[in-house]
Amino acid sequence: MAAALLAVCVTGAGTAWTELARAEQSAPAQSLFQIELDGASQQPVSGRLLLFASDAKAAQAAAKNGKVEMVDASPFDPGQAWVAAREVTHLQPGQPVTLDADQLAFPAAFSKLPPGDYLMQAVLDVDHGYNVVDGRVPGDLVSEVVPVHLPATSAPVLKLTRALPTSDPWMLSAQTPAAVRQLLPQARAHTQAIDFTSPALSAFWGHPIAMRGRVLLPPGYDAHAATRYPTVYYTHGYGGNNDRMVPVLASVYAAMSKGEMPPMIWVFLDESGYTGTVEFADSVNNGPWGQALTAELIPALEAKYHMDATPNGRFLNGHSSGGWATLWLQTTYPSIFGGTWSTSPDPSDFHDFVGVDLYAPNANLYRDAQGKQRPFLRDQGKVIATLEEFSKQERVAGEYGGQMSSFEWVFSPRGKDGRPMPMFDRDTGAIDPKVMSYWHDHYDIAYRLQQQWPQLKGDLDGKIHLYVGSVDSAYLEGPAHKLKAVLDGLGAKSDFRFLPAKGHFDLYTLGDDRYALLKDISWQMYAIARPGTKAPAPLILH
Repeated sequence: MAAALLAVCVTGAGTAWTELARAEQSAPAQSLFQIELDGASQQPVSGRLLLFASDAKAAQAAAKNGKVEMVDASPFDPGQAWVAAREVTHLQPGQPVTLDADQLAFPAAFSKLPPGDYLMQAVLDVDHGYNVVDGRVPGDLVSEVVPVHLPATSAPVLKLTRALPTSDPWMLSAQTPAAVRQLLPQARAHTQAIDFTSPALSAFWGHPIAMRGRVLLPPGYDAHAATRYPTVYYTHGYGGNNDRMVPVLASVYAAMSKGEMPPMIWVFLDESGYTGTVEFADSVNNGPWGQALTAELIPALEAKYHMDATPNGRFLNGHSSGGWATLWLQTTYPSIFGGTWSTSPDPSDFHDFVGVDLYAPNANLYRDAQGKQRPFLRDQGKVIATLEEFSKQERVAGEYGGQMSSFEWVFSPRGKDGRPMPMFDRDTGAIDPKVMSYWHDHYDIAYRLQQQWPQLKGDLDGKIHLYVGSVDSAYLEGPAHKLKAVLDGLGAKSDFRFLPAKGHFDLYTLGDDRYALLKDISWQMYAIARPGTKAPAPLILH
């Protein structure tokens, strides 16, 4: 399985220098790097130490004015940078620590780097959140970008000089439409934070666990009036979090203000955690997130706000992993919600897990039966990352929060070590059939629908709406087709739309409007909650 993490406790500068001397005797100088805590913190720090390296000429050519501000890896461009890692514990200010970049690295050991000039940067991921939000976050400690020539005659030195500053999630990007920015103060005034301590989750973990998010109230909402509103429960995908939903929230408020969306209450649910996206599914590893949402948080919100509080006034919308979460919630709690509009959901039929039949004999995530590499990400028809590249880069970035690891925390049985059992071998790609049997019986949505349709039909028929691009960037149209075939075979009413030439990241866009599909979906929801409502002409998106 994944290479064991090199966890060390550094107790003094003398120990660190001894460590360096011993390492230099046993490893190529090119693979050894010295990282020092120098100004980024005045207190001892721990975390995952990451070292990134990019070809200097290529990085400078891609940067504005040739100035490289950051060296980082990307799952969408595995060749962008090499990355190596190790765990550090109680690193003291002014104290060096040696990172052997041959021990845990992607795409290969750093001693395999061709001779030449590189730009390097060190990052200490202090809360192990790099894989959770797909990158660096405020509080991480970083070095300057340092030029290094390899092979080196001695271990190059990088110093952690600063902590990344906190950022205001309400500071919208310059690309945000002016109309949205102008209405931001009103949107913020109509937003209230969710910080709800869940009894069920707290009991599972043995300490208080909070569910977080934001409630967006529509223009004209009056807490003292009798008017009630339909409610949309929205959640993000992998790499998202509470703050990263603010641009969507602001855009929804602006659209409601202009009459482009109907007046509804929107609940933006944060499903991120240190294990990844929790998917709002009850899990032996993450805890009872579905129970916590439906039996605890939603009743608490409905007691506080003027929500319809009826099945035909509760709707679900989410994209990617959020799409799977909302599809799961609708099919697991069909009498609670009036419909889900799940977009580009993660695989709902594990016979097609981004192109891999997880149940096939001798199934392998990395290679097909002919030994050919399996693709994972594409852009305009071109493969930009394979499943092997994506998984092995994720392994270096950290144990927690990665997309593949996130699936395991939700879907897998718990192992003897207290962690979820891996679905596949990170070295070889071999899929564990015992783990797949558990996935099949507990979280394969298509299978559950086949087995339980007679009981589900009365509350679920007609409530599943699924949108996906015909050329989804992660090949997610495949499992969507399989789910549709299952529902069609059951004689179920459903609404599947495969949007021509759309990928994973432009699905909602029409022309210059990044939220065109969301506007269309909102009117479909409102028509269920308020029959007879005349909506604007439907958008031509299918």
